[in-house]
Amino acid sequence: MSSDTSTALARAAYTTFEPFHITAYFNPLLKTVSADAGLDGHAWYVGSRAAPLGETAASVVAATFYNFNPALIERVWPAAVDAGLEKITERRWTMLDTVLGDALGELVSDPDLPRVADQLRDIGDTACFAGRPLSAAWHSTQRPDAPHLALWHSIAVIREWRGDGHLAALVDAQLDPTEAVVFHEAEHPDPKARRVLGKRITQLTRQWSDEEWAAAADRLASRGLLTTTDGREALTDRGVEQDAHIEARTDALASSIWKNVPDAEALVTSVRPYVKAVIDAGILPGTKKKS
Repeated sequence: MSSDTSTALARAAYTTFEPFHITAYFNPLLKTVSADAGLDGHAWYVGSRAAPLGETAASVVAATFYNFNPALIERVWPAAVDAGLEKITERRWTMLDTVLGDALGELVSDPDLPRVADQLRDIGDTACFAGRPLSAAWHSTQRPDAPHLALWHSIAVIREWRGDGHLAALVDAQLDPTEAVVFHEAEHPDPKARRVLGKRITQLTRQWSDEEWAAAADRLASRGLLTTTDGREALTDRGVEQDAHIEARTDALASSIWKNVPDAEALVTSVRPYVKAVIDAGILPGTKKKS
């Protein structure tokens, strides 16, 4: 497989798998399970996603989460550890069992589902995890037996493997955590060029203050990457080029995991029915349930 082909495949895998992966972090049961664990939304998210790292220092978790305010991680990670990472993990799998089970419906019993999950697991089993700590941590965890949960686990390893590479691309672009957030959420001339949460939701979830946001915007403006007008940030031509470069580097860094995968394109395509079922269930932001 050529490097161009594997890079394109890495991008296709990301866009295909992402809706299935984020069901763990966007679904109707989140408030209930976090409340049952005695945690607020931030602590549940950080605890659930970083649980495979074990009881490590908050600074290590902050490093792997990158664009979250380290002060937030320092507050919520100890709370998650105190609540019990094993209990959070158990609750997460129980939650996903229900959420994905309901979304997939009859596809839960699809005879192809175990094969797809196993083939994706094989990709993770042969991957090199050097410089990819969060993905390595997820790979070290036990994969559930239920096929729909096994699929989620296999996807999580590959998704976080790409994510770790994306952080390397941000470091290479010399964007610090706050700058990375502001840069990503700045207006792009092509609204379809990337997925954004919006400034308000991003500040709420990542916990960057107005002052920290504005300071980062000023630093980016001084580098010619964006403009600021009445509190709104927009990418300059140079910023658009930088954004494209970061995405291209991320895809290139994600490509090696696909180079020796037999029938890789067909494998990615085979995941789409399960992803479509999740999207059609209307449980993710911006989606509506289809009858």
